[in-house]
Amino acid sequence: MLEIRNLTKGYAEDRKVLENLSYTLNVGEYVAIMGESGVGKSTLLNLIAGLDSPDSGEIRINGIAISSMQDDAATQLRREQFGFIFQAFHVLPHLTLAQNIALPLLLNGVTTDCVDQMLEQVGLFGRGHHFPRQLSGGELQRVAIARALIHRPKLVLADEPTGNLDPDTAHEILQLMRKEIKANGAIGIIVTHSHVAAATADRVLNLTKDGLHPAQSEHQP
Repeated sequence: MLEIRNLTKGYAEDRKVLENLSYTLNVGEYVAIMGESGVGKSTLLNLIAGLDSPDSGEIRINGIAISSMQDDAATQLRREQFGFIFQAFHVLPHLTLAQNIALPLLLNGVTTDCVDQMLEQVGLFGRGHHFPRQLSGGELQRVAIARALIHRPKLVLADEPTGNLDPDTAHEILQLMRKEIKANGAIGIIVTHSHVAAATADRVLNLTKDGLHPAQSEHQP
């Protein structure tokens, strides 16, 4: 379970990006968060990931407040149970595609036998020996998505994961994300401006200055 309790975050005394935000997600839920630019969608994702700290309030994972964890414990939690997909890819240029995707497995001491299968699932089979400089932006995004899913995380956080993909590839990747989230009993959160991408989620939430609210028209896949 993911609990957001009275979360407040601002970057200036007179500008609160998020204020007293509360919401709860249960295991197996996959939601899309939409909203106007600057409303705090990416900030919320970074707070949930533990990459930023709230001014007040807390985020709890299975009853444990992330902000109260020691740095080493929080790092281990993210490494073992979180999968991140960010707009900037964060693919390491000096590693091959296979090595980039295998990183979460290696960090967790898990065999990397499934890397080729994941490469195939994201449409990059046979290219594991290539380096990031040999890929297009859309292909780099697929590597980032494969790396986020390879260790079967319990919390998948995606910030505009299909922004660099063509419509057909985006559809395939979104279906893969949904399948993996459901198969692993994970919680999935996708932040997106795309109504097509949001429609693959169980529920669509709008983030406003007043909090998270169900979208007026939700799509049930």
